[in-house]
Amino acid sequence: MTKFTKAVMVALLSVSVLSSSVLADADKGKKLYQKNLKETCGITGGVFAAKYKQADWDKAYKAGTLNKKMTEACPAGKAYFEGDKFKKLENHYYDFVHDFAKDSGNIPSC
Repeated sequence: MTKFTKAVMVALLSVSVLSSSVLADADKGKKLYQKNLKETCGITGGVFAAKYKQADWDKAYKAGTLNKKMTEACPAGKAYFEGDKFKKLENHYYDFVHDFAKDSGNIPSC
C-alpha cells in the first residue's frame, strides 16, 4: 500500500470510531434517564429533552448550570440533579437532551 492509501484508511477508521462514540453517549444518557429519572419525573425522556431547544441545553451545559436547567424541567428530580452521581454522568445526560431537544427533529424511544 502506498502512504496515501494508508493515511486515507486511518482517517476513515478514526471517523467511524469517533462517530460511534458520540452516539453511544446519547444512548447512555437515554438509558440513565430511563433508569434514574423516568419514574421520578413522571414523563418520558422525549418529553423531558424537548422541554428546551438545543441552544438552551448547550448554554446551560457550557455555563455549568445543566443541573439547574434539568431541575426546571423536572422539579421532582432536584435532589438527584444536585448529587454526586449526576455530576459524574452529566456529559451523558447532556448528550441525550441535546440530541433529542425540541428543535432537533429526533425522537427517543423511551
